[in-house]
Amino acid sequence: MVTAVEQSAASSQLRFATAGSVDDGKSTLVGRLLHDSKSVLADQLEAVEHASRSRGQEAPDLALLTDGLRAEREQGITIDVAYRYFATPKRRFILADTPGHVQYTRNMVTGASTAELAVVLVDARNGVVEQTRRHAAVAALLRVPHVVLAVNKMDLVDYAEPVFAAIAEEFTTYAASLGVPEITAIPISALAGDNVVTASANMDWYGGPTVLEHLETVPVGTDPSQDPARFPVQYVIRPQSAEHPDYRGYAGQVASGVLRVGDEVTVLPSGRTSTITGIDALGQSADLAWAPQSVTLRLADDLDISRGDVIAPSAYAPTPTQDVEATVCHLHDRPLRVGDRVLLKHTTRTVKAIVKDIPSRLTLADLSHHPAPGELAANDIGRVVLRTSEPLALDVYAASRRTGSFLLIDPADGTTLTAGMAGDSFAEQASAADGADGADAADDDGWDF
Repeated sequence: MVTAVEQSAASSQLRFATAGSVDDGKSTLVGRLLHDSKSVLADQLEAVEHASRSRGQEAPDLALLTDGLRAEREQGITIDVAYRYFATPKRRFILADTPGHVQYTRNMVTGASTAELAVVLVDARNGVVEQTRRHAAVAALLRVPHVVLAVNKMDLVDYAEPVFAAIAEEFTTYAASLGVPEITAIPISALAGDNVVTASANMDWYGGPTVLEHLETVPVGTDPSQDPARFPVQYVIRPQSAEHPDYRGYAGQVASGVLRVGDEVTVLPSGRTSTITGIDALGQSADLAWAPQSVTLRLADDLDISRGDVIAPSAYAPTPTQDVEATVCHLHDRPLRVGDRVLLKHTTRTVKAIVKDIPSRLTLADLSHHPAPGELAANDIGRVVLRTSEPLALDVYAASRRTGSFLLIDPADGTTLTAGMAGDSFAEQASAADGADGADAADDDGWDF
């Protein structure tokens, strides 16, 4: 059965990201996880020990296991997203260690965009700060289903339970107001190893799991049959060979849901319909395909289908639109302004677009919306209204992280400017979007749609 196969495959791997303010101990936590789970090679550990001694440190600085850039080691901060892969007998892990400085908040968007769990660190001495709220907001916007609050450096507050309890209550209340569905708070000391891989003897008042125990047991993966199927076409296969004179297949990765032979499907944005007559996977014919398999679909009719089109079940096909309302996180140092002309990349499709309006910018301190800011600077989160040159088969991000997300790109040099999530912003604050009116003046460069 497809659901059992998919859930088994998903449960064996967890993608998670770490986040937190500068010096909260993210890289040390990651290093401790790798070290204590015996996922560090001997030569890696030897190199870290040598680097630590050269800096006058007696014990190995486990943060150096992830801070690989010279600037990171010199400054003692994380600048780039560091990806690490490790495994325990229970599960495989793909970890994104993201920077904590406000200047690099945009990098957290990169690391958390595909994560199923986010570990947000808080320094027990400082409590919840603005950057903590920013990272919680990003996790909520990106619909990360599980959030772990790791209250670090408990050894510096004498392992006091009231300190942990106050921080956990404040963060949980804030994150819940954003619609974060599940929050787990764990008191730790990454430097000393308390409650990271092994339970702490210094905090007998805490009876919950360690960080690694939670990572190994948190439920991940979804039943793909519960989501509408989406198949963005990447490539059209027409061998026209003696062996396959009439073969026409549409290759790509199933973004969500399940597709079966015999399903009636609609090709978007054209709206033409057909029926799936065959599914080819790894050179073999199959009766069905589910996310995230890469397959080739064969249809009953020879339709005009090209890269960027989306194949979806006719009964659950999205309505193509040229008017996009979304919450975005601006990533580039150059501000995003009303009137900017950009490229919008959605799955395998890239179209021209114009920024028609920036209705608001989010103030993370109290979750209020600053109206009509006119522009979004680097790391700003706000609402935008876009008009595209061609219709897009765009889902609401709350329904599909894959087909509800997009990127805004500089058409001049291909630089990524902004990451967008279509539809409403936070789950608990969501309200139905009315859509843009699309009434625009003519433009002589062909960028007015």
